[in-house]
Amino acid sequence: MSYHIFIVEDDQNIRDIVAAYLKKNGYIVSMINNAEEAWEQTRNNQPDMWILDIMLPGMDGYELCKKIRQESEVPIIIISAKDEEVDKILGLELGSDDYLTKPFSPRELVARVKRLFKRAKLTDSQSTDEVEHYQVGNLTLQVSDRRVFWYGKEVEVTAKEFELLQSLMQNKNRAFSREELLTLIWGDDYFGSDRAVDDLVKRLRKKLEGLPIETVWGYGYRLRDDEDIS
Repeated sequence: MSYHIFIVEDDQNIRDIVAAYLKKNGYIVSMINNAEEAWEQTRNNQPDMWILDIMLPGMDGYELCKKIRQESEVPIIIISAKDEEVDKILGLELGSDDYLTKPFSPRELVARVKRLFKRAKLTDSQSTDEVEHYQVGNLTLQVSDRRVFWYGKEVEVTAKEFELLQSLMQNKNRAFSREELLTLIWGDDYFGSDRAVDDLVKRLRKKLEGLPIETVWGYGYRLRDDEDIS
């Protein structure tokens, strides 16, 4: 199978170089110089991965990333000249799977593309072995259609928020370090700050008021289930 990748980048030189390396590795590539046109193309042509620049004319990469995540779980890699930690965290919060700072090695980008496709394929192969849903107290998580219910009412969550809940619910009452959660949710090739985990937990606590995610001070978090404690 040949994966199809959308490259959304307004710098033609970067587009051409990235596309050349991806094509050399067997990928099908569409090159687009603005977010509006890229989004329009998805009506008839859904990619298997997005590579997005942040600083685009008109709609920026963050906004496009947000729109993609509202409708799809395909891998997203953000590339940007910005190197601030807050920008990386914002990109990951909005649902991107990886973040590369310009200038970057095209070979490194290709390696990350391969890793993300490998992770996505592994997740798909494991899905048939997963239970259909998890239940902890008044929290219900349906795996097959990625839906979350709190006291019987459905709550909209992002892809990363869902993955955090699933990891904690699969291992209720177990304390995870922030580093463990970073690896589980973003992969072992992510080298950003563990603040991304704190922000994820903060957003879930706001959406699911009373959610029993406990802070293990100086370490990480656990999802407490009193009924399962003997």
